Amino acid sequence: MSSGVLFELEGNDRRIYFHNPIATLPIVTKTNNIIMMPWGRRNKQKGALPLGGWARLEGIYKGQWDKWQPQPVKIPVKSFMEKSHDGANHWFDLVKGQCLQGLVARNQYEQRVYIVTIEPEQENAWYYRWPRIINQGYKECADAFRLTDSQHPS
Repeated sequence: MSSGVLFELEGNDRRIYFHNPIATLPIVTKTNNIIMMPWGRRNKQKGALPLGGWARLEGIYKGQWDKWQPQPVKIPVKSFMEKSHDGANHWFDLVKGQCLQGLVARNQYEQRVYIVTIEPEQENAWYYRWPRIINQGYKECADAFRLTDSQHPS
């Protein structure tokens, strides 16, 4: 799981870890502004949105997030951290033009951003999940939750 990210804000690099109860992530708005939004929800935090900081793409496709009015967003980060099966932390850099796929969930009282994850493509992968990496263009982000015939879950 993406338990940490590195991003630039106002000219400074910032590392944020999910375990921090006030962790926020940058998201890109439709007008290409950057705003900060709370990253998921932890066990002891008040609220009604889902616990955790991740949204499985498969669950999005199955409608499991529909009651929270999911909106796809771009999360512009330089790198992200994943824990391997053996518990070691590994940092992975994105290349220019890439960002993480995010999902903004909301109800009438709050909104939070979750990192969209996919199953690793490699057999015998070292990670349980992998963040969905997309291109920076807004169209790619907006289209990210739309299904093609080959993507429908069985």
